[in-house]
Amino acid sequence: MQAAPPRIVITGAAGLVGQNLIVRLKRRGFSALVGIDKHAANTKVLARLNPDMTVIEADLAREGGWEAGFAGAEVLVLAHAQIGGEDRTAFEANNIAATRNVLRAAEAAGISYIVHLSSSVVNSAAHDFYTETKKAQEALVAACSIPHVVLRPTLMFGWFDRKHLGWLARFMRRAPVFPIPGNGRYRRQPLYVGDFCHIIMACIERRGTGIYNISGLSEIDYIDLIRAVRDASGSRTRILKIPFWLFGLLLRIYALIDRDPPFTTRQLAALVIPELFEVIDWPSIFSVGATPLTVALQETFQSKPYSDIALAF
Repeated sequence: MQAAPPRIVITGAAGLVGQNLIVRLKRRGFSALVGIDKHAANTKVLARLNPDMTVIEADLAREGGWEAGFAGAEVLVLAHAQIGGEDRTAFEANNIAATRNVLRAAEAAGISYIVHLSSSVVNSAAHDFYTETKKAQEALVAACSIPHVVLRPTLMFGWFDRKHLGWLARFMRRAPVFPIPGNGRYRRQPLYVGDFCHIIMACIERRGTGIYNISGLSEIDYIDLIRAVRDASGSRTRILKIPFWLFGLLLRIYALIDRDPPFTTRQLAALVIPELFEVIDWPSIFSVGATPLTVALQETFQSKPYSDIALAF
């Protein structure tokens, strides 16, 4: 008799990776799923889309009733993270304090395997709140006694993308002009979240350990990526190069009216750092096919109903 799929807890379940992963886990036959997230609006979206799974709205930086969701679970996908914003305390709470609490709950519940979603920024020359706290988060997982694998993805895109290419595509649909800082020739390695989710599922099924840098296989300049997003999303906006200093000024002005801006001056500084990340043969390592960039962008912006769902900030 085939064993029942393991019960899986996913933290940060209402975000980009969590929402995409749950869709694909259910397609693969995983049914005992627990999703935990603190974002009220996006957690409601998760619950609406997945009425057959356990969804818990909770702040993992604070101990509380959410720990009960770990009971009987075998696998933890540690996917929660503070990605953007200007408040250092939010990064420390969500990336460090919450991770301590989650690892403590996992050990108490007898979790036997962890998939930690780290980030390529731990290898980056950037110095910002996100980079510093993601390094600290990964160190906490490394010190954990539970067998684990660490995946370090580059910039991701796909369904439910609220902060990166998804936000840019929505901006393009509203604005007649799309500004590009400087010459736009900043090399990027975008990773399709659908491919990344299949890597996560391969880890769950195989229970491998180690650290893997998961980069997009296609190198592309930022300006060319923006053009590809525009074409895939059906926008007709004009792409306009503007001086770097002017772009930074516009971001600072925008930050005055938005407490959680989707793009900050720190991210602008990181954008122009001339660096590329290691490319490993993850299709062979995890037996996962890589989706061509143009196909992935079409799936992202043209596959209903998920391409029509915009998460809140």
